[in-house]
Amino acid sequence: MEDNIVKTARLTMRRAEVRDLGAMHAILSNPVAMRYWSTLPHKNLGESREWLKAMMASPEGESDDFIVTFEGRVIGKAGFWRLPEIGYIFHPDCWGQGLAHECLSALIARAFGRPGMGAITADVDPRNQASLGLLGKLGFVETGRKQATWLIGDEWCDSVYLELRRPNHSMGFER
Repeated sequence: MEDNIVKTARLTMRRAEVRDLGAMHAILSNPVAMRYWSTLPHKNLGESREWLKAMMASPEGESDDFIVTFEGRVIGKAGFWRLPEIGYIFHPDCWGQGLAHECLSALIARAFGRPGMGAITADVDPRNQASLGLLGKLGFVETGRKQATWLIGDEWCDSVYLELRRPNHSMGFER
């Protein structure tokens, strides 16, 4: 495995590139995909361009973020915008196929391969039952809740905080 590429049986996760703009805009402008994201759906390509530029410019060592491809098509983003917090977004066309679980399993294994990575965290909208279920299957446990943590447009959203501690043994998180 190259350092900038992570592969699973069905997916390839690679660093973001300028050519990903159209595919990511299709996700970032989709109200269904963005329902529980930390911003409103992107209104124009310029917003998505700025988002992609920020992803591409994120400092190595502080970030470990990937574009996710399936059958040669960009289907989302997953990884660590800022370590140790994991985040992900996938196009709704790909939901319910086990792709997010497959992707996150590989990225969690990669993260726990880093020296000093004792735990991975997540911040999830409590209404996002699919994401909470996915993280629960991956072994994350709730560590707390807080109200009105994100102002998205004119709506205050709450947070559920989760954590996955580094396993003392492999627990299936092989590199």
